[in-house]
Amino acid sequence: MRRLPTLTLLAVAGALTLSACTNAAEAGTDDDTTTAAGTTAEPSYDITAIEKVDEIAALLPADFDGTLSIGDNLQYAPAEFFGGPDGQTPTGYDVDLAKALGRVLGAEVEVNHAEFSSIIPAIGTQYDAGIASFSINPERIEQVDMIAYLSAGSTFSVKAGNPEGLDPADLCGTTMGVQTGTVQDETVDGLSEDCVAAGKEPIEILRYGSQADVTTNVVGGKIDVMYADSPVGQYAAVQTGGQVEQLGDVTDAAPQGIAVAKDDPEMTAALQAAMQHLMDEGIWADVLDAWGVTGALETAELNPTV
Repeated sequence: MRRLPTLTLLAVAGALTLSACTNAAEAGTDDDTTTAAGTTAEPSYDITAIEKVDEIAALLPADFDGTLSIGDNLQYAPAEFFGGPDGQTPTGYDVDLAKALGRVLGAEVEVNHAEFSSIIPAIGTQYDAGIASFSINPERIEQVDMIAYLSAGSTFSVKAGNPEGLDPADLCGTTMGVQTGTVQDETVDGLSEDCVAAGKEPIEILRYGSQADVTTNVVGGKIDVMYADSPVGQYAAVQTGGQVEQLGDVTDAAPQGIAVAKDDPEMTAALQAAMQHLMDEGIWADVLDAWGVTGALETAELNPTV
């Protein structure tokens, strides 16, 4: 759920890898990494069984050079980050998606890391498309075409088994952890104020510079609840080996989209058809499932109203 550029945590030497949607990383700030017991190896989806669909590939521009160049900001686990054994390999479900689209189109895929704010202006010149957890909004649709593929929002997470028996509809009096600079950091004070206005105990808010620290303190029992982007919270369950679980449903969900140049309708049509094919075949849902994330859309709608 990238409204603006995002902080990241990189998976290096077994570190707990998580990130959050922020308003604080306009300049591309890097996160710290934190190691936690019980982490698991980063997942991935095997794209090798995906076959080229000739009628979709035929939609590509006549001058397409055979390589799909994707602009991405590899600073938002689990969607896109530097991972792999060397900590330098483009990794994440958006990266898996880019490769899957390439398979359908019979194209090579090149994922290019760039500053988040620089990607959209470079689409159509430097990149064929941008896949970087772009939230769809009217301002972006004025600049590029956007193909909807994912719905993401916010979630609460607790220690596995919900030992405190917490109700997501009433978290007054709990200790809640958020990463500084995130959307959740901006909204959590309002949640606490609502509690006070209802005559209940306020939420005790603990802010951390790293999302990994938030997750670690849920596991350790220092905080009762973690409040984060839905992919981040869901991925925490994967990375902690099931020591964290989602509490309640995703809230404030909004669509994300693949960005394509407005003056390249053939590329847009090819990517939209390829995305719809992955949806229809259940492949896109399987990609997200490999990462422990929900929110796969069923229709690759072009420029949806939001």
